[in-house]
Formats: sequence, structure tokens, C-alpha cells
Amino acid sequence: MTQKLLLWYAENKRSFLWRESQEPYKVWLSEVILQQTRTEQGLPYFKRFLEAFPTVKALALATEDEVLKLWQGLGYYSRARNLHFTAQHIHHELGGNFPNTFETIIELKGVGDYTASAIASICFDLPQAVVDGNVYRFLSRYFGIFTPINSSGAHKEFKMKATDLMGKSHPGTFNQAMMEFGSLHCTPKKPKCSSCPFVKNCIAFTHNKIQKLPVKTNRIKISKRYFNYLVVADSNDRYIFEKRTNKGIWQNLYQFPLMESLEAINTEKTLLKHSDFPEEYIPKGETIKLWNSSPIIHKLSHQILEVNFWYIKLEKELTNTLPEESLKKLAVPVVLDNFMKKFF
Repeated sequence: MTQKLLLWYAENKRSFLWRESQEPYKVWLSEVILQQTRTEQGLPYFKRFLEAFPTVKALALATEDEVLKLWQGLGYYSRARNLHFTAQHIHHELGGNFPNTFETIIELKGVGDYTASAIASICFDLPQAVVDGNVYRFLSRYFGIFTPINSSGAHKEFKMKATDLMGKSHPGTFNQAMMEFGSLHCTPKKPKCSSCPFVKNCIAFTHNKIQKLPVKTNRIKISKRYFNYLVVADSNDRYIFEKRTNKGIWQNLYQFPLMESLEAINTEKTLLKHSDFPEEYIPKGETIKLWNSSPIIHKLSHQILEVNFWYIKLEKELTNTLPEESLKKLAVPVVLDNFMKKFF
């Protein structure tokens, strides 16, 4: 099976920038960007990051705001913060030398088993099997494994199976072949079984279980939240803009003052009556209006946000404000970026 897979990969692999190098920094950067990101979406970010920060040192010496601004739109911003932190650690504490063993790589902040295995195998030729969604899917179907992939022991089981197949020669190529086959051939929906080189021995195919594998249970509950952004402009058309420092989504990104409510707020009267509405923004002859005609729905992995933007024009000068030009230079969540492109 292994040789057949490597032969398939040699004939079918796609050409990506990160496959042109075994440099740890580039492989690490690509793996962090491509986690939970489609390849076509992640590629432009990979190019921009390499242009802005061609080395670990360049990334380490950048500010967090610069890194987050370049990351804007990818989501999962903790990845960017961890990427920056780890670059600083490598530059300042490891003398710029990237760790070269699996045990030391996995100790890096933001680096889990998947990323550590990819770097160890591709860059240092170490036999560490990568297990991602593509690998889970291919192995569960081929071997007929019904262990739920989100159960506590699944990762260990699948990694052992992949390790047995990998052997000790060309581990990086093997890992990339496994992921590529799952991505291009053994796809979640409508896999190419008719042209699959493994179809004769595939348990899922021979037992008509293709759509039942892999097994995943206990789906995470989706929560709904109501966000009300207060777009406050003073008499000089300068805006209040603040860094979101609390834990959770969008930490350290910038935003207009945010008022979260337990249910939707669609009228000015309801907004003003809310206990969290700041007294200093209560209109006294000033303007306040709902900017969007209907709630803006923004979907995250485990949350659905219903967003309203309230424009508040005050006839007085405020402190700690920024002009429009400065707002556009700061990293913001996508939902705010979309709003600002239309508002300004």
C-alpha cells in the first residue's frame, strides 16, 4: 500500500510554494496558516507573510499589531499571536536556530502534534506520522475503522496505524502523500472510488460504508450572540477605537466600542435603555441611528453572531480618538473590515 501511495503522489501531487523548500521556517509558517484554512485561501497569506517577514528574525522583530493586520481575514487569531510569540522565542532565546527534534519542536507555543510531526518529517526526515482530517478519512475508510475520530483515543490509534505504514524512509513524502490523497481523491463527499488505486482492499467501499466513515460524534453546540458596535464620532470626525483585550474571539484586534446583549436590539429606544449603554454617548441633540437595515450574520466555527452597527455623532470633542485613516491601518475582525469599507 505504501509504495502504491507514494507512486500516486509522485504522479498527482500539486505544486505549492511550501513544497519547494525544506526550510523549517517556511514549513512551519505554511502549516500554521493552513490549519483550518483552505489551500486556495491560505496561499495568498503565505506569500504576503514571506514577503513581509522572510525570516524568523523578521517575524520576531515585527510588532504584534503588524502580524495581526497581515493575518486579518484568516480567523483563529490565536494562531497568529502564537506564531509571533514563537518567532520571538526562537530568535531571542534559541539564537535563531529552529528546534530539530520532535520533542523540542512540540514544546513551541502553538505547535501541536500535527504541526510538530509535519516539520519533523519534512525538514528533518524524522518518522513522525501526521494525522489530520484527510488522514483520518483515508485510513478509516481503507481499514474500516469505526472509532470516532473526535474521541479521546482516536489520535493515538490513527497515528500508530499511519506510523506502521510510513516505515522509516522518506517520512515527509509519505505524510504529504497521505494528506494529498485525502484532499484530492478520498474526499469527504463524492470520493473518486472508480479510479482509486486502493479500491479492491478498501473496507468502506467493499462494504458500502463510504458515507458512514469516518465516524464523528458529539457535535459541539453552536451558540448565538448579539453584538452592537457603537460607531462613535466626535465633532472632529474622529472615532473611538479600542483594542479587544479580553480572552475569546478576536483578542488583541481593534474594534469600535462593543455592547453585547442577550437578545437582538433593533431600535434606538431599546439600545438607550440597555444597562451597558455608556452614559456619555446618550444623545442630547446629537445623531444616533442604526446603520444596517437588517442584522449582519457572521458565522464562526462554534458561534453565530448577529451584528448591528449604531452610528453615534456627538457634537463635542473627545479624547483618545483616531481619524479614519488611522483606523484602516489596524487589525480588525472581518465583520468590522467589511463594515468600514462601506461606511468610510
